[in-house]
Amino acid sequence: MPIFHCKTCGQTHDGFPSFCQDRPTAYWDIPDDKRESDVFLTSDSCVIADRFFFVRGVLEIPIQGIEEAFTYGVWVSLSEENFIIWEDNYEVEKRSHIGPFFGWFCSLLPIYPDTLHLKSMVYLRDDGIRPRIVLEQTEHSLSIEQYEGISLERALEMVHLLQMSPNDS
Repeated sequence: MPIFHCKTCGQTHDGFPSFCQDRPTAYWDIPDDKRESDVFLTSDSCVIADRFFFVRGVLEIPIQGIEEAFTYGVWVSLSEENFIIWEDNYEVEKRSHIGPFFGWFCSLLPIYPDTLHLKSMVYLRDDGIRPRIVLEQTEHSLSIEQYEGISLERALEMVHLLQMSPNDS
C-alpha cells in the first residue's frame, strides 16, 4: 500500500488520499451578490435559481494491481424529476435499487482536458454512501482511465499534481 505525505495536514498516511470539489462549477457562474438568494448548497446537493440541480458523488478510477481505487468527489447535474427522486431517497438506508440517473458531469478536474458536460450516470448506493459516478465510455482521457484503470505510478503522479494545483473550485 502506498504511503503519501499530505501537504494539507502535514501528516503521512497509508493509502491514497481522496480529492473533491465542494461545489459544482456552475456555482462560480453566479455573481457573488446573487449567491445567497439564488443558490441552495449543501455538502451533497446544489440548486441554482430553482432550475439547475446538482448532486455530489464519487468518481472511482481503478488502480491496476491493488484493490484500492483513486477517488474524486465530483458534481453531476440531474433533471428536476431525477433530483426530486434522489432527494426523496437521500436518507433511505437501502436505495441502490433506485436509478441510475443520467447527468452531465459538472466538475473541472485540473489534471484532465475539459471535463465539463461529459455524459455520466449516477448510481445510488446504500447506507448513506455518496452515489457512484460513471462516465459514458468515450475517447476522453478521464473516461479511458475510469474504464481501463491506471498504473500505481499514474495514481502517485495524480496525487502529486492535485496536491500542487490550486484549491478546487
